[in-house]
Amino acid sequence: MSKKVFIFIIFILAAGTAIFLLLSQTDTKETTDSISQPNEEPSEETTTEAETTEEQKGSITENVRNAVREALNFFQKDTHITAIGDSLTQGIGDEAGNGGYIGVLDERLDEQDIDVTFDNFGKRGNRTDHLLKRLQEKPEINESLEKADMVLITIGANDVMQIMKDNFMDLTEEPFMAERGPYGERLSQIMDHIISVQPEAKIYLLGFFNPFEKYFGDIEALNQILTRWNNESLQVTNQYEQVDYIPMQDIYQYETENVFSDDHFHPNHKGYKLMAERVITYLENDLQEVQN
Repeated sequence: MSKKVFIFIIFILAAGTAIFLLLSQTDTKETTDSISQPNEEPSEETTTEAETTEEQKGSITENVRNAVREALNFFQKDTHITAIGDSLTQGIGDEAGNGGYIGVLDERLDEQDIDVTFDNFGKRGNRTDHLLKRLQEKPEINESLEKADMVLITIGANDVMQIMKDNFMDLTEEPFMAERGPYGERLSQIMDHIISVQPEAKIYLLGFFNPFEKYFGDIEALNQILTRWNNESLQVTNQYEQVDYIPMQDIYQYETENVFSDDHFHPNHKGYKLMAERVITYLENDLQEVQN
């Protein structure tokens, strides 16, 4: 039986108990009223019994309230989100020191009175092979995943960057095509690991954008490469019922303000705010399900 189903059953039982007891109280009152004579003065003994009954009713009603309150408190629990991945999760480039898009998400959800706790395990330079190794070797990440209602992932951009570095003197599309399949396999292994640790968590994979487009113009070949790699990511996420893909390739397409940090690769605070706004549109419905 799943955790959510168990909690739902507890809530239903508590609510059912409350209704049953309240109906029982009504039946008892009606029965007592029907056997009382309208003009008969209540005896001292009758008055004492009535007072005792009222005390019992008050005690039962309070117990019912407490039971329902406990069920609701358990059902409306704090939402735990584990964020894993690369420098985008870590928040590199955020000149406000706010923790990137995760920090913005935390602020926005707090403003909406949504109780959420975040664990951030972003690490600069991580590729899919790095993240997979960390998941296998770092107990603190898995301890967080065990508690997670949701998991946010940014990964893949450094896989592309590594190919660019390795083939800088002779950059063609062939190595990107050759490495796309292995990238997808590693991504699947990451998903399999997370699900094995916490099968009920909702997982979101953020796609990656073209950081060079704003400064070096529209390089069509690079855009096509990123589109294919993002499509690979989408195909992997489509294999899992609890995994959603959040597209990011177009996120800065129509922005006139500067959205990148001084390294021209990572977003600045404005850029991370746009990322967070995109992510929260995907999270809203699932957050409501978890909170309610």
